[in-house]
Amino acid sequence: MGVAPVVLINEGKAARISVRGVVQGVGFRPFVYRLAHEHSLKGWVRNTSGNVEIEVEGDRERIRNFITDIEAKAPPLARIENVAVTFQPSKSYTGYEKFEIYQSLSQEGKYQLVSPDIATCEDCLREILSPTDRRYRYPFTNCTSCGPRFTIIEDIPYDRPKTTMHRFQMCPRCQQEYDDPLDRRFHAQPNACPQCGPSLALVDSQGNPVGGEDATSAASELLKAGRILAIRGLGGFQLACDATSEEAIALLRSRKRRPSKPFAVMVATLEDIERHCLVSPEERKLLNSPESPIVLLRWLQSSSDISTSVAPNLRYLGVMLPYTPLHHLLLRESAIPLVMTSGNLSEEPIAKDNDEALRRLGGIADYFLLHNRDIYARYDDSVSIVEGVPRVMRRARGYAPYPILLPFLSKQILACGADQKNTFCLTRGEHAFLSQHIGDMENEETLEHFENTIDLYKKLFRIAPEAVAYDMHPEYLSTKYALELGAEQGLSLIPVQHHHAHIASCLVENGVESPVIGVAFDGAGYGSDGTLWGGEFLIADLRRFQRAGHLEYVPLLGGEAAIKKPYRMALSYIYTLLGEQDQKLSLDGLPVSKLHSAELDLLKQQLTRRINCPLTSSAGRLFDAVSALAGVREEIEYEAQAAIELEILAADEGDEFEGKPYPFSVVEHQGMRVIKLGELIAAIAEDVMNQTPIPIISLRFHQTVALMVLETCKSIAMESGINKVALSGGVFQNRLLLRLATAALQGEGFSVITHHLVPCNDGGISLGQAVIANFSRLS
Repeated sequence: MGVAPVVLINEGKAARISVRGVVQGVGFRPFVYRLAHEHSLKGWVRNTSGNVEIEVEGDRERIRNFITDIEAKAPPLARIENVAVTFQPSKSYTGYEKFEIYQSLSQEGKYQLVSPDIATCEDCLREILSPTDRRYRYPFTNCTSCGPRFTIIEDIPYDRPKTTMHRFQMCPRCQQEYDDPLDRRFHAQPNACPQCGPSLALVDSQGNPVGGEDATSAASELLKAGRILAIRGLGGFQLACDATSEEAIALLRSRKRRPSKPFAVMVATLEDIERHCLVSPEERKLLNSPESPIVLLRWLQSSSDISTSVAPNLRYLGVMLPYTPLHHLLLRESAIPLVMTSGNLSEEPIAKDNDEALRRLGGIADYFLLHNRDIYARYDDSVSIVEGVPRVMRRARGYAPYPILLPFLSKQILACGADQKNTFCLTRGEHAFLSQHIGDMENEETLEHFENTIDLYKKLFRIAPEAVAYDMHPEYLSTKYALELGAEQGLSLIPVQHHHAHIASCLVENGVESPVIGVAFDGAGYGSDGTLWGGEFLIADLRRFQRAGHLEYVPLLGGEAAIKKPYRMALSYIYTLLGEQDQKLSLDGLPVSKLHSAELDLLKQQLTRRINCPLTSSAGRLFDAVSALAGVREEIEYEAQAAIELEILAADEGDEFEGKPYPFSVVEHQGMRVIKLGELIAAIAEDVMNQTPIPIISLRFHQTVALMVLETCKSIAMESGINKVALSGGVFQNRLLLRLATAALQGEGFSVITHHLVPCNDGGISLGQAVIANFSRLS
């Protein structure tokens, strides 16, 4: 993030300085205090609701150096957006006797950026592992460089009385650290120790205390014994068990009703991770970062003792390092890798309160490791990959609520997102506050979490929206919420097309305002023509879009049922695209031929009569269909499972085989480019019947889709003159497709922009909605 030039007005021997950015909760005032003493300056520093204010007096040259050092030597977790300086005239010289930290100032309407929660720093880790330290094995150790921030803040300015730490009175030694400008806990708001801070309690599923006074050791022993524990962490509960135990994992899957969706694993050290996974230098850096996300790493299954049932049939394993003192202690004392997954049932929000966890997770966990530091905001773990550059797949702990910087000044807008992996976005000025991952909007609990978190963001950042943006799909809970809110409060309501929002989010995070060719590939989004779009080529900018092309429509055979049963999509493509033009084709030799004849007849009739068969151009469903056609995955247990397993089986691009893309054609229909898929499906079916190895079929298919992207973009570019392409939508979580499509486009001279700060899936939709709404005419 760039820093605005320093503005010098009427330079003198006194200066008022305003610093904006993430400058509270990161040790900024102690840093300024020490810096002022280094430069022999007098005056003061204080937090306000909108910035950090500083006034200094002294030698003019020293003041200049002090201002330079504010930017150059800021604490590592600070993010300075702007430093504004006004030199004071001589008559206003006060003659301060020393430099002090003043009490924070609340200001009506002003707002301040809030730091995300930060992983335990090396200094604090050293303390909790040192038997002679007073914080030895204390699970709530933190300092100005690490610990909870967003999850404990109730309001700004960020001071202890406005956090959930207000109930803990600091002991004299902690207070001394807090008051000492030379101590690294100087004004560390969550500062605590075993004598005065939060504490742990281990209880059974009925809430009865167990394990004696040393809850951490007792919990570690239970984990080693194969028990399932609910652990209260930074932003909510996690469910943990031994990642090497088939039995423990099977029990967790059964109780959590999660038959095969992969779990993440927490491992004690980076060296331990390297026993299980390949780790590149970029991935190592991401794992060790203050954000400490889950990183999807190439799994070395031959040398790893982590059970394959943690992530069945997958090549990548989600791994993270401990990011709180409690995690460090549990990992070291149990000496086993731990499954660490969200403390919820199915798609409900993560549990955050003790009573809530006992009630909601009582049927899953054998024991509960509780604590009494309240969590104000729920916060899941973030998920990232490194594909060329680090890319966020799920944006939560460590990232939110840090804003996306807009290349323009925005109105105050609330964008409500879509349906799955949902987030919301609030904008104000140059900031877009994209929320942490909220989850799938499937139930009242998630909707309540959504509403509560919107209220928190509005309060923290002093935002009163004048407009509400929402997805055009009339049945999304987020859409219904937006419509009700707009009606109740008289706000402008702005519907935004799903795939336009995808492309706009990609544009804005890359700072691009000019029109691009937008390739939006996902499962489905409500189209302007009432069909289900999902394989889209748009000419789009932040204001408007034009649909320039799409994948051929096919019926979504049985609606939602087709998503859970990809073999239905395989049949839909075969019967719809090949039924009339290739009468010789039968299902013999294809995996779908094993279906019961009665079901086949029923599905044929459903297609013929178009019963519950909405048309879709979905790229996600095309991947599903090919996966089922090849016999990889005919029914799924979690979203995108069929496409993920198809990708994983693809031969390496460097492998030698007679690989070439499958045939397809692009035709013009009513002024629209339509990618015809009949030849593709017929060729894949033929390969399957000829028993061509699945890795070859998979790679050829991925190459074909990349070529579809290239050829269609070339056609659009020839007509429009645009040579910049934005790739967005959940299908581009597919690393192989992203890599192939990007390389193909760049090879033809296209400039390609992709997501890295926000998810390419529906988790980034709300950002695009907010931006588009900003440029709409508000009524």
